[in-house]
Amino acid sequence: MSELRTSSIETRGVPGKKRYAMVIDLRRCIGCDACMVACKAEFDVPLGVFRTWVPYKVVGTYPNVKKQFLPRLCNHCDDPPCVRACPVEATFKVDDGGFVLQRYERCIGCKACMASCPYNARFMLPKHRTYTDITSVVDKCTFCHHRVTQGLVPACVQTCIGRARVFGDINDPKSEVSYLVSHLPTQVLRPEEGTKPHVFYIGADRNLSEHGRAVYNLPEGQEEDRKSFGAVRI
Repeated sequence: MSELRTSSIETRGVPGKKRYAMVIDLRRCIGCDACMVACKAEFDVPLGVFRTWVPYKVVGTYPNVKKQFLPRLCNHCDDPPCVRACPVEATFKVDDGGFVLQRYERCIGCKACMASCPYNARFMLPKHRTYTDITSVVDKCTFCHHRVTQGLVPACVQTCIGRARVFGDINDPKSEVSYLVSHLPTQVLRPEEGTKPHVFYIGADRNLSEHGRAVYNLPEGQEEDRKSFGAVRI
């Protein structure tokens, strides 16, 4: 898998290419935060910032109330606005796999990528870290690129006690993520942004429609907008 080749085209459905995705089954999520703890341990994520987090809201009418959890992380979009926004090409998309990654040595901390991300998935690394001196640059979820390239699943997937998170190559029709997205009603967050996110939710409230899948049918207007930014290269 080439880490240094950036992708200016979609990676989903491209023959011979892998396209990793995550499916989060909200019917199974119990809000235990094990995923968040595993992520913090894996990456030395400082207090106060998160690569993945699990917000919730309380729904219903007393006494019949319950919590609805919605695990969040970088959506590793096929058309990531953060890549287009970065003035120094510190953010890039891997050609094979679809990972959206960060070059810390190039990041100047301008926060343009943070402003462009519709999922609020990016944050500035504070100065207090335990095991590394990488600070004062933007960070985010990487789909555990270092683990996946070694044949492992992301730390959050590994630790999920309810198996609410499923990870794999959506371009592989035999993979579990491909089966779930193809056979179950799934939703993506903020599909109106046209970013083509690759974190899919089962059981999320998206007005009981198929709008979440329609985002992959690229309108001409969005295509022209994407081209206006130019292809991202190194």
